[in-house]
Amino acid sequence: MLARSMHQRWLREPLVAALLLLLLSGCAGESGRGGQEEEQASEDALNAALEKSFEESGAPGVVAAVQTPEYTWVETRGVADRTSEEPMTPDVHQRIGSVTKTFTVSLLLQAAAQGLLSLDDTIDQYVEGIPNGDSITLRQMASMTSGIASYTFNEQFLNDLFSDPERVWKPEELVQFGIADSPAFDPGTEFQYSNTNTVLLGLVLQQVSGKPIGDLYREQIIEPLGLQQTSFPNTDPSLPDPHAQGYTLQGQDDAEIGNATDWNPSWGWTAGAMISTLDDLLIYGRALGSGEGLLPPEQQAERLDSFPSDEVPPNTADRAYGLGLGREYGWLGHTGELPGYNTAVYYNPGLNATVVVEVNSDIPSGECPEDNPTMTDAPQDGIPCADPAVRILGGLAEALGRPFGTEQ
Repeated sequence: MLARSMHQRWLREPLVAALLLLLLSGCAGESGRGGQEEEQASEDALNAALEKSFEESGAPGVVAAVQTPEYTWVETRGVADRTSEEPMTPDVHQRIGSVTKTFTVSLLLQAAAQGLLSLDDTIDQYVEGIPNGDSITLRQMASMTSGIASYTFNEQFLNDLFSDPERVWKPEELVQFGIADSPAFDPGTEFQYSNTNTVLLGLVLQQVSGKPIGDLYREQIIEPLGLQQTSFPNTDPSLPDPHAQGYTLQGQDDAEIGNATDWNPSWGWTAGAMISTLDDLLIYGRALGSGEGLLPPEQQAERLDSFPSDEVPPNTADRAYGLGLGREYGWLGHTGELPGYNTAVYYNPGLNATVVVEVNSDIPSGECPEDNPTMTDAPQDGIPCADPAVRILGGLAEALGRPFGTEQ
């Protein structure tokens, strides 16, 4: 996929992905794990929704789950490897992309609770050379209203990345690409999803703690929550076994589907490099939405009160981005994408339900713009353009009776 398309894709999650979900409606294998008769109807609806949305996605494979205190429904469809046709399994390790941001901002809120920093500190107290750095707060960076441009908008960065996807990147290098294009706007006046914000927050967290960011993830989130298969690979391109092959059109000038499984994730760093599994994300998604085991009550309340209104477009009262967290019509969570992989993790407080979708492709389907290539050569008439995990999440949310697109 050309550089321009990558801008549209890695930067649009999760808020713009939610706008696509608004267009998805009516989405009504291997067996799930529920039990009671009244839950079986829900499982049937979920199975039908998954079947329909997965078929429309054109993705190679998917792992999806819904968990409430009463039951856990888990299903797989498709293949983990297009060549061997090895089936997708629920235990695959997945690159979770920008779901990493929720981990990073959770660490930021923990650091505030510990008195190591204030969300109202300006970035120039920690990192020099940021345009408007004396006016940009850590809070604005966490909520994507800082005006610091994303390095993934920078043409030179994209050329360098796709010409050598195995390159190891330092976070300071990534920041310089974002600085070169900053400021995008005055601090606090607009919203723009920027990976540079979260990379800078990672540097701040290392500075105030005196520890590598990987240790912070492990000691303060992964181990306390009992996440057994979640990791921060930093510069290691390998995925633990079992894992699915990841398929992408990004960086593929010949328009042939490429395999991005072993691309180095260091360019995502604290904005997108983490790895996890379905079981771990079910635990984490609930903790993220409820705060239990993740944040002190004061910090969780601050996070849930951080969603701006339409005073900072494109945020609205029902669909907004706060402190490293999206709110979509009653659902709280985040989507994630690295080339080859697409993930969605959301929690609905009203249902007390967590939904996780993992797909081994980031290639959209539907009536997409010409500069956003899809899994099929011909457009799918009547099907809105959407990334695979987003499409499937929309179908499952509809089946649960809490769609992304109606008042909750």
